[in-house]
Amino acid sequence: MSKRVAVLTSGGDAPGMNACIRAIVIACERHGFTLFGYQHGYNGLLEQEYEILALQATHNLIQQGGTVLHSARCEPFKTDEGAKTAATNLTELEIDTLIVIGGDGSFRGADHLADFWHGQIIGIPGTIDNDVAGTDATIGYYTAIDTVVSSIDKVRDTADAFERIFIVEVMGRHAGFLALNSALASAADYVILPETFQHCDAELDKITEQIEKRRQLKGAISFIIVVAENVWPGGLNDLADKLVSKTQSEVRPVTLGHVQRGGSPVSQDRLLATKLGTYAVSLVGSDTNGIMVGELNGTPSEIALTETWEKDKPLNPSSMETMLTIMNERY
Repeated sequence: MSKRVAVLTSGGDAPGMNACIRAIVIACERHGFTLFGYQHGYNGLLEQEYEILALQATHNLIQQGGTVLHSARCEPFKTDEGAKTAATNLTELEIDTLIVIGGDGSFRGADHLADFWHGQIIGIPGTIDNDVAGTDATIGYYTAIDTVVSSIDKVRDTADAFERIFIVEVMGRHAGFLALNSALASAADYVILPETFQHCDAELDKITEQIEKRRQLKGAISFIIVVAENVWPGGLNDLADKLVSKTQSEVRPVTLGHVQRGGSPVSQDRLLATKLGTYAVSLVGSDTNGIMVGELNGTPSEIALTETWEKDKPLNPSSMETMLTIMNERY
């Protein structure tokens, strides 16, 4: 019997979500499954807002940023009554499998739904923060790094021209993957991460020490600091003010904001999205349930939805060691 599959995107959008939707559409077509696309995340489940997705919906989709299914927050879904309504709507459509593309918040929602709906639920990690356990990378992460690096390169031009200190704030309030790797790739001079930040005074001393070492060798300098959002207790302007006082230099804060979420996905995200979307559909109708599909060392992986947020995902030790070496480089 042909399966009926539904897909939605939830939480913050990430480049590559459309590529994943495309892969799911194509894979369902190949398997003879009927695919329903719910609009506006979990709101679509509550409002029974959906469309049938067929091959014509995949034209020129792989290179588009954002999500054609749209996304939104949904406070009513967090309640038991909201989840019961969603379960009733899925049952009325005779949905066999629900695929949720999103981050840990989206997976918490899917796990909440499982208390009231006993169909198959499969998650696919889509978030630029890369903070989901059970996969080496999440859809959108690679593109976000490229976007941040491109922005820092432009900031560097101005920093060099005026010999100023710039602080660039990037997303990732609970996980430093984006900050760490964009700092490495852009040759930033210093990075402040949630995993390593301990105390304002200690951090300021380290930054000042690096700036003074550079000045002794080169005189007037430019200096780029990458900081993950919400790590500095007083915010970006407070950090800038403290650095002005400590270094007697001009300091400019730059918040990249939601530009990091947008743009056409790079090839790595397109490949990851296509592989994960196809693999998720291959599990439709199996005994596998309540899991997220990811990729570890180039191989498809499966992990319980609850473990995606309960398990820690540490920063790569090699990347950390490399950044420490760069930040203490002798000139």
